[in-house]
Amino acid sequence: MAKLLEGKQAIVLGIANKWSIAYAIAQAFSREGARLTLTYLGEHQKEAIESLANGLSVDRVLPCDVTKDEDLEKLTAGLGPLDAVVHCLAFANREDLGKPFVETGRAGFLLAQEVSAYSLVAVARATTPHMRNGGSLTTLTYLGSVRVVPNYNVMGVAKASLEASVRYLASDLGPQKIRVNAISAGPVKTASARAVKDFSTILDTVTKRAPLRRNCDTEEVGDTAVFLASHLGRGVTGNVIYVDSGMQIMGL
Repeated sequence: MAKLLEGKQAIVLGIANKWSIAYAIAQAFSREGARLTLTYLGEHQKEAIESLANGLSVDRVLPCDVTKDEDLEKLTAGLGPLDAVVHCLAFANREDLGKPFVETGRAGFLLAQEVSAYSLVAVARATTPHMRNGGSLTTLTYLGSVRVVPNYNVMGVAKASLEASVRYLASDLGPQKIRVNAISAGPVKTASARAVKDFSTILDTVTKRAPLRRNCDTEEVGDTAVFLASHLGRGVTGNVIYVDSGMQIMGL
């Protein structure tokens, strides 16, 4: 059986550790035949990402801090032809997640927007010139972008901005046959999720309320990312695809 991403070149930004959604996506891409470029943030993370690259179809591991234009310029210079970009980057100060949204300071608000939303625009500008024959740009979002989720606060607002950016980028890049989409994953135990106060309560709520009565897993998100990057997803752009056991359809 042919692999869905055979012969494709992809870059995955934002792997933190083996539990991260970004790593599950990289595994799924590798399984389906894609050749990968991975990025790391700072020398302290380089060894960990290089270790995770073992066993995957990784061609190169490059440094990239998306808050620095010079890093994005270096990333652009280090890339060859691309077919798919996966953006898995988000950050907010822990203290801004643990207090009422109305108390969010200016600096914390802008930091969350820069890393979690604007970085998609910056990454698109750096990578899409390498997509000579069209391609796919995928990012990660969460239900807190459109509904109030306790203790998600400033990150929910940043994710709303990210989703709006997906739509505008899809419009801008569509004439170049580049598709832009977001996957709204259900709550998953990742390093970033631990910053959300009472995260275990969110997980428990999903198992009780979601139609499938369970939380999603990272492999399901990885498979959806494969679909979006493959020929099967050729008509999908500007969308948010929910992989959350159906939680997004529920009211009370």
